[in-house]
Amino acid sequence: MNVAIVGVSGAVGQEFLRVLDEQNFPVDELRLFGSARSAGRTYSFRGKDYTVRELTENAEDFRGIDFAFVSAGAGVSRRYADTITAHGAVMIDNSSAFRMDADVPLVVPEVNGEDAFDAPRGIIANPNCTTAIMVVALKPINDISPIKRVHVASYQSASGAGAAAMDELVEQYAALSRGEEPKVEKFAYQLAYNVIPHIDVFTDNDYTKEEMKMYHETKKIMHAPDMEVSATCVRVPVMRAHSEAVWIETEEPVSLEVARKAFAQAEGLVVIDNPAEKRYPMPLDAAGTDPVFIGRIREDISNPRGMTFWLVGDQIKKGAALNAVQIAQYMLAHPRG
Repeated sequence: MNVAIVGVSGAVGQEFLRVLDEQNFPVDELRLFGSARSAGRTYSFRGKDYTVRELTENAEDFRGIDFAFVSAGAGVSRRYADTITAHGAVMIDNSSAFRMDADVPLVVPEVNGEDAFDAPRGIIANPNCTTAIMVVALKPINDISPIKRVHVASYQSASGAGAAAMDELVEQYAALSRGEEPKVEKFAYQLAYNVIPHIDVFTDNDYTKEEMKMYHETKKIMHAPDMEVSATCVRVPVMRAHSEAVWIETEEPVSLEVARKAFAQAEGLVVIDNPAEKRYPMPLDAAGTDPVFIGRIREDISNPRGMTFWLVGDQIKKGAALNAVQIAQYMLAHPRG
């Protein structure tokens, strides 16, 4: 495979390099692209150094590319999509640019991998990180009894705001330890020793864009336009793994025994659930790992058809780079004539 990475200098771009290597993805040729500021930098991949090229509207730069993994922001994705796909490359885009476009599939391979083959524009969208983590756990239950309603509270790490935001969190703790005023640039308020119930901008209904992404994207990925989703997204002082408390209501009651078996057998999901021994998923343990972890599985005592559970997943991996690579892996494993 000939592979391109657009936005390689960012946190997700760097993770693309690591994930491609960890997954033993077949890479015959690698081309790296970035902004004018990033052009000329070199990065190592499998023992060879590669120089970053400036991304321009020269479609020849992408001739012969099979998969282009793109994480450079929605504006860049919209501007250069035609350039990237002009010669047949499949663009797997990590931004929000195309997620809700009717002619662009929004894919989490464990849930709706087949949708990747219905991409008339040559673009496949990677979902929002919180959505990607959640739908991996919704799928096995929805297969047993359709889910009518989802309530979710997310506890999202600094990594969701980028590498500079992760650095800012570290610097805030350091400044506070010295008795200094912490710098606040990447978040609405100081994140150190704090939680902020606000991610992205507020919309007209007083939900944030992040919360509305979970509403719309979950329906699209699950092929469930009637599924109701309500989210509250919170930024917490954690470096790179997101957590989610989820409440679901199914059409018919699903026993915990059946649910646990379904979770244990589900692709991409790992059960850690032993309250007696204080065993449950935590972001500290999940950081840098591939699966979505699930625990605190229990009946919703307020709803006879309800269930609640706790999820943790690495935001940069399953929430971004890993999911994108898994889309390409799915397409290679299920070739179409």
